[in-house]
Amino acid sequence: MNFITTLLTFISMEAATWLIHKYVMHGFLWVLHRDHHDHSTEGPLEKNDYFFIIFALPAIALMYTGSINHFSALFYIGLGITLYGMAYFFVHDIFIHQRIRFLRETQNPYLLAIRRAHKQHHKHVVKHHGECFGFLWVPPKYFRMYFNKNKK
Repeated sequence: MNFITTLLTFISMEAATWLIHKYVMHGFLWVLHRDHHDHSTEGPLEKNDYFFIIFALPAIALMYTGSINHFSALFYIGLGITLYGMAYFFVHDIFIHQRIRFLRETQNPYLLAIRRAHKQHHKHVVKHHGECFGFLWVPPKYFRMYFNKNKK
């Protein structure tokens, strides 16, 4: 049951990420997210990186509370959030934005579709009129673009 709780939390985080990205990060916390779009901050860190702390705190609190309560479901919910955060870091910061040069020349259609959808999201440097707010789920049109290319 603990594995299922962790897995369902991880999967649910995709919907939560879409909602938070669209309505919070592109909403009242645009002040922190804007530099991720317009690259107005110099150096390796952005104001947007504060979201790492903002999202880690509830996960840490859930894991701590769950652990002191005989590893209740709260621990595994926090674990699912943490694992999703780790996936986000590796895919978004390392693979997509190349903070560490890795998989630059991939031909994997799924990874290319994620990269393309994210690029479409970033073509909008303003708060409104964005698209592709999700993370691991990519609209089908981006998959078709790369799967059809590989069939030729």
